[in-house]
Amino acid sequence: MPLTMPEELMLLMLDDATGRLLDRAMPAGDYALAAAVLAELALAGRIDSDPQRLYVTNPAPTGDAVLDAALARLGAPLEQQDTRGWIETLAMDAAEMRDRLFARLVAAGVLRQQDTRFLWVFAERRYPQVSGREEREVKARLLGVLFNDDIPDTRDVLLIGVARAANLFAVILSDEELARAQPRIDQVADFEEINRALADAVRNILGQVARYSFLT
Repeated sequence: MPLTMPEELMLLMLDDATGRLLDRAMPAGDYALAAAVLAELALAGRIDSDPQRLYVTNPAPTGDAVLDAALARLGAPLEQQDTRGWIETLAMDAAEMRDRLFARLVAAGVLRQQDTRFLWVFAERRYPQVSGREEREVKARLLGVLFNDDIPDTRDVLLIGVARAANLFAVILSDEELARAQPRIDQVADFEEINRALADAVRNILGQVARYSFLT
């Protein structure tokens, strides 16, 4: 079964050597994961948006526990927000979403769970890849979009947007490749309103972090 966009994002956010989440992807990674969930719901025909609000167009469950939990939240009658607002709201549940996604990827044989101890005391859980094939396929698909002029499909446009938000291209590409690809990354990512709202949300949170660091 093909991986969902949140699952693909989790593979890209893992350090290939350690099986840990990449430090450089956080805290923007929480926002990127929330946006990936919204993007998958949009591709499934469950939600749409306009400049004022993001709304449910089809409340029927998708059969995916992560997506359906978000869909139920989006359909709550008293909770109406625009796309950026929902990205920020759903990001608060990022830890729970990650746990569910990791468990599913382990069950599918894509990752393996490895429980260790840090400094012999603190429990730590890692997720090394079993073969790495799935991640290589995702990366190859994205690089194919970035280094040619073909019009990408909507799924790849959205995935490039969430990868950009989590600073993952700095990991996937060399400094020289990133400098060459950055205009294309921005051009493609800005095709979709979800990606633009995600970029705004990430700029906001990083600006808050920078201000807090300055004050302390």
